[in-house]
Amino acid sequence: MFIRTGRGARFLPLVLSMALVACTVGPDYQRPEIDLGSSFEQLQDNPGWMPAQPGTPAIGQQWWHVFNDDVLDGLMATLNAQNLSIEQAQAQYDQALSSVRSANAALYPTLGLNADVTRADAPIVLPGTPVVAGGSGAYTEYDASLGLSWEIDLWGGIRRGVESAQASAQASAADLAGAKLSAQAALASTYFQVRVLDVQAALLDRTIKSYERSLRMTQSLQRAGLTDKGDVAVAQTQLDTARAQRLDLQWRRAQLENAIAVLLGQAPSSFELSVKVDLTVKPPQIPVGVPSALLQRRPDIAAAERRTAVANAKIGVATAAWFPDLTISASGGYRSRQFAQWFNAPAQFWALGPALAMAIFDGGRRQAQIQEAEAGFRAQAANYRLTSLRALQEVEDALVQLRVLAQVQQVQASAVAAARESLRIRQNQYEKGLVDYLSVAVLETTLLNNERNAIGVMGDRLAASVKLVAALGGGWSANQIGDAGNAVRTP
Repeated sequence: MFIRTGRGARFLPLVLSMALVACTVGPDYQRPEIDLGSSFEQLQDNPGWMPAQPGTPAIGQQWWHVFNDDVLDGLMATLNAQNLSIEQAQAQYDQALSSVRSANAALYPTLGLNADVTRADAPIVLPGTPVVAGGSGAYTEYDASLGLSWEIDLWGGIRRGVESAQASAQASAADLAGAKLSAQAALASTYFQVRVLDVQAALLDRTIKSYERSLRMTQSLQRAGLTDKGDVAVAQTQLDTARAQRLDLQWRRAQLENAIAVLLGQAPSSFELSVKVDLTVKPPQIPVGVPSALLQRRPDIAAAERRTAVANAKIGVATAAWFPDLTISASGGYRSRQFAQWFNAPAQFWALGPALAMAIFDGGRRQAQIQEAEAGFRAQAANYRLTSLRALQEVEDALVQLRVLAQVQQVQASAVAAARESLRIRQNQYEKGLVDYLSVAVLETTLLNNERNAIGVMGDRLAASVKLVAALGGGWSANQIGDAGNAVRTP
């Protein structure tokens, strides 16, 4: 309703008082509880790992520096600036911030300006009769007005919407951090796989040269009548097998190099990673805190928790639909049929008044929306708990993998040493004519396999270290999203 007299101003104090005592319907958010345990199983009675103590330096967001690899550092800098998954997540976060500003704008009045010129012709009706006497003649009406509309958030539905948008923006900020961590972990893991292949390729290059010398020696002995063609065939087979293995590494390395190029946001044809034939990087000792720390350090857990808050706020939005909406409207301006007198005092007009609107019957739609929101909250709470448990699993898996791989590396080093000694003895026997070349070739193949396995185990330990860093959150903290989504604060 609109009130066109000075008495309409009497409603304004009442409306403002109602706005001040406005309540917020719907449940206040409480983070779902989850039992994560007091410690990780793989840290118990394990001398190779010490839990992080208070004051232990965090690994930091630039966690890849613990590997002390300058090439990896440079690749990470490029990835952080050019990775398309990160760019996509950044755009989605910016979009979420815009949604916060949009939701927050609903708390403020809407002010509009209108100006129009109307040409019309209205009939003249004789007073007290339905008789139309004729047209009054065409006329022009000039109108200019300023209008204001303000929906008072009596029941907190708008505030719950802002709360939902802010929590959603915080979840998007965590998604951005998760995208960065995922891309960084993928780059580090792929990079170390390339380095493993480089070292294995260098080993095969040396082995091929050794096998070529062995082939030439057996050919010379065969021509001298000191051995038969069988030894030559064995030496040739051994050499060709090593060459095939070396070629196999080429396409595998090319695929990994292409994967790195895509992670860096580059075309594979424009990227090349130089060969590095020594694997000097060692798996670092990574501080591991208590399981509950994952709730603050894992971006995916933080995102799941914030989306649970979003679902809770939506219950309040749906509940507020049960209550009437209060809107204050006001307008004022000038209206005249004479352009020269358009903005004169006699042409002024104004209107002011509150309006209440409430749905009486909707066929159960509002109640269904509340039930839908409540079910959505339960689903998000379950997802939050599941995400937390999976995070525990990933940490435990990485810890046990690192522990076992450290033991495997020791055993593999012993196997390499034993294979070398066995080959040395058998080569001496072959040079003395006591054994044929087949027995030497078998031990050479055994040594090559053990050396390649040893290099592979070191690569697996580096990959497991990267996996553990990612499982622990990579130095990220949920405190970083504390102000995310508050780009425009609630007044």
